[in-house]
Amino acid sequence: MTLRRTRAARLAAALLIAPVALAPMLATPAHAIIVFDPSNYAQNVLTAARALQQITNQITSLQNEAQMLINQAKNLASLPISSLQQIQQSVQKTQQLLQQAQNIAYDVKQIDQVFSQKYANVSLSASDQQLVADARSRWQNTVGGLQDAMKVQATVVGNIDTNRTEMSRLVGASQGATGALQATQAGNQLLALQAQQLADLTAVVAANGRAQALTDAERAAAAEQGREQRRRFLTPGVGYQPGNARMFQNSGN
Repeated sequence: MTLRRTRAARLAAALLIAPVALAPMLATPAHAIIVFDPSNYAQNVLTAARALQQITNQITSLQNEAQMLINQAKNLASLPISSLQQIQQSVQKTQQLLQQAQNIAYDVKQIDQVFSQKYANVSLSASDQQLVADARSRWQNTVGGLQDAMKVQATVVGNIDTNRTEMSRLVGASQGATGALQATQAGNQLLALQAQQLADLTAVVAANGRAQALTDAERAAAAEQGREQRRRFLTPGVGYQPGNARMFQNSGN
């Protein structure tokens, strides 16, 4: 009896203790129990790393596109300086001097007309006064041509310092160009400056050639006129006639 009672007491105690031990487990909801899954965690980390890499790649791509746009803007940037006005002024100055040529301009029709009148064969019927006037007119043409040539030379020499300054500015702009357009524009202006210098050189050659041509033409006309005047001098009845000349009066008279 005693053994049976002891077993019954133990069973009753166990039944009383079991609800108390199971109460915390039955009180916690099933969704609140945290279960750590290493495989799922690793997959989530890998997915996040891939997303971060994609964002990084997109940022790098945007930076490259922005830099490309900046470079394109630099290539399209215009040169901040221009020598065109100065070059045009130098050309106009030289051109005005050529247009102010004295007596005989740089005009084919006028040159033909003047040469036919002043430098052609001397007319046999022209008076001595006309011959002298024609000779003086030719001399004035020659002197005027020489003066015009010296004016052009002085102007071109004056342009040298201006051209040197402009060349320094353009070379500096070309070396400091930030884009292809600026470098191209600087190169074009340098070519324009060289063209202006060639124009000055052409003007000097033309002015000197004109002066030399007038000098040669005057000499040729003077030689022709000299032959005509000598012929007239030696022609009987027209040139020198001998005669009696009394240099001292007789004191007795």
